[in-house]
Amino acid sequence: MRSFWLSKIGFLLLLLLCFSLWACGGTPPASTTYTSTPEPSVAPTTQPSPLTGFEKDLQYIRNGGYTYIWIFSRKDGKPLDKDDAAFLRTNAPQVVDWVTTDTGKKVIAGTNFNLEEGNLELLKKRFVTENYSGR
Repeated sequence: MRSFWLSKIGFLLLLLLCFSLWACGGTPPASTTYTSTPEPSVAPTTQPSPLTGFEKDLQYIRNGGYTYIWIFSRKDGKPLDKDDAAFLRTNAPQVVDWVTTDTGKKVIAGTNFNLEEGNLELLKKRFVTENYSGR
C-alpha cells in the first residue's frame, strides 16, 4: 500500500514539474495545439515637423502657462529697435517674458495681467498688436 501512495505522489510531482515548465515558457506538451493569431498591424506614426521660427518662439511662451499672450510689431514692418523695446518695457511692465522673433520684426509677450486694463491703447498707437490669448 505504501508503494502505491509513493507512486501516486511521484506521478503528481512529475505532472506538476511538466506543467510548471510549460507555463514558464518551456516546451508545451505534444498533444496541445495552438493557433497563432497575427499581430495587429501598427499604423506608422507621423511625427509633426519640428517647429521653427515664430511657431517655436510662440510655443515657448505658451509653455510658460501665461493667461495672456500678445504679439507686437512695428506698423512699418521694420525690425524693432532699442527705442521700441524700451517703449514696450516701460508701458507694459506687467509682461513677464519677452521673446523677439521673425528676425527681430515681432516680439511675443507673455503675462498673467490683462493688458487691456493697462496701457494697451497706448501700445496700439505705436505697434500692430495681436492677441494670441486662448488660441
